[in-house]
Amino acid sequence: MLRTLAACRPALLAAPLALAACQSQPTQTADQPAAGSPAAQADPAGTKAKYLSQPLISSIYTADPSAHVFNGKIYIYPSHDIETGMPENDKGDHFAMRDYHILSMDSIGGKVTDHGVALDLKDIPWAGRQLWAPDAAFKNGTYYLYFPVKDKQDVFRMGVATSQSPTGPFKADATPIAGSYSIDPAVFTDTDGKSYMYFGGLWGGQLQRWQTGKYDANAPEKKPDGSEPAISPRVAQLSADMKHFAGPVQELKILDEAGKPLLASDNKRRFFEGGWLHKYQGKYYFSYSTGDTHLLVYAVGDSPTGPFTYKGVIMNPVEGWTTHHSIVEIKGKWYIFYHDTQLSGKTWLRNVKVTELKRNPDGSIVTINP
Repeated sequence: MLRTLAACRPALLAAPLALAACQSQPTQTADQPAAGSPAAQADPAGTKAKYLSQPLISSIYTADPSAHVFNGKIYIYPSHDIETGMPENDKGDHFAMRDYHILSMDSIGGKVTDHGVALDLKDIPWAGRQLWAPDAAFKNGTYYLYFPVKDKQDVFRMGVATSQSPTGPFKADATPIAGSYSIDPAVFTDTDGKSYMYFGGLWGGQLQRWQTGKYDANAPEKKPDGSEPAISPRVAQLSADMKHFAGPVQELKILDEAGKPLLASDNKRRFFEGGWLHKYQGKYYFSYSTGDTHLLVYAVGDSPTGPFTYKGVIMNPVEGWTTHHSIVEIKGKWYIFYHDTQLSGKTWLRNVKVTELKRNPDGSIVTINP
């Protein structure tokens, strides 16, 4: 969920949502797609853009959807995009989100409910700014919301908040998770009951600043030598209470077909941000965004901590600069939740979508054209 490249692909300049739609809202429902939403309007630029799927909700802007099935119902934990008027830059300062809304739906294609503000920046004691892409988990009778936010020293850390309801409200712990850093948490619980957090994001996500194990504010955003191995995403096992790391943060190795680490220069395959893990037929699928090449790709391994071997592209570029997704099984079918900029034409005002994920007989994923 980082920088914008306005010229990377045509923008659909649809009419913006009303300013009030970007503020905190009570519970409401919307059809899929919402009748009369900007998604249904004619394309004023004449590009006749066609979309595989329509926005799940149009009353607020949402992005980075982490989807889960709890008690047979679908819950989506997205970022809540807002218009701040801040200038765009490579560090993503214009992504200045201030709260989280949680969405739910009984089934794919059904009504979507916005449950209002589940957690606000002002209610996180240690937070400074920028509530970026979250994730959620359920364990021990409690729902956990994991979120990245810059602390008061402007360093991204991971926070955790809890609730007895999947829709919140959530109460944040007084301090961030010790040893955590960077952005885009994704939590996976294996069949043995062990839970893991995957995280990391380059450039504005600050992952490149942690290569020595300590924060270096002056670390370059890009490696000077493209022949060096790419910066790896991170993984840590979570403690039994789901609020701490149970062991050291590890690098998650992503290898090419020859078993060698992907290179920093290989920006069509190397990790950039937005990691997600799911398990299918005994194999672990780690999927992620390539960032500046706008692809969602995946790698497969035999362990939740890797190594993973690169396999291919899940989704070709969406409209807008960023890509961030989740993959979940619902009633025997697999779906990918993602976002684009159909409603606004602005890369910092996005809308979440869903479409079916299909596989070949060997388990490989069929590439999606969004």
